[in-house]
Amino acid sequence: MDRSRLEAFSDGVFAVAITLLALNLTVAGPAAKVGLLDQLYEHWAAFAAYLISFLTIGIIWVNHHVLVKSITTVDRVLLFVNLVLLMFVVLIPFGTATIADYLPHNSTSARLAMVLYAGILLGMSVGFGAIFEWTLHGGRVYQPLPPEQHWAARRRFVGGALVYVAAMVVAAFNAMAAFVLIGLVAVYYIFERTPTSPAAPHSVDDSPLVG
Repeated sequence: MDRSRLEAFSDGVFAVAITLLALNLTVAGPAAKVGLLDQLYEHWAAFAAYLISFLTIGIIWVNHHVLVKSITTVDRVLLFVNLVLLMFVVLIPFGTATIADYLPHNSTSARLAMVLYAGILLGMSVGFGAIFEWTLHGGRVYQPLPPEQHWAARRRFVGGALVYVAAMVVAAFNAMAAFVLIGLVAVYYIFERTPTSPAAPHSVDDSPLVG
């Protein structure tokens, strides 16, 4: 498969996932017994979850774009590993809607919903990390990352995944604390930059992040 087809298909999935996030942002409208401001306040969890999930999907999309631009050839292994990443990306709207419904109550169901949400993000992180690992071997990118930098880059990927694991553990006791932790991860990766393979010659010069 041509590299552009892989990126186009993935972009379509990212676009659908990020659009679905907005479907949970609703209010009762004028028929409700309370005003709009009160309705918006009642749905604070939905808006907060939307923001975190939007940032998370957006960061992964940027990273995916940068990483794919550096790839010289696409093989069967990469196609299936990419599908693993996309499988979890399309689950993010479901996880977002679930915590939006249950988080305000901080009940057993809220904690379970947060474990589920963190688990989805962990799967996404592992999927993207697997794509990055694939690029480190066999001359699959235009300018491979120097071998001495491999473990430093891997540690940053593992670090992000470990935070999601920690969030799952914390969620078993306090859903809100886990929600804040996941939000901090999204904010961190907006500014964090990790060394990766340069893009193809004559392509746009992107500054990659890590997912």
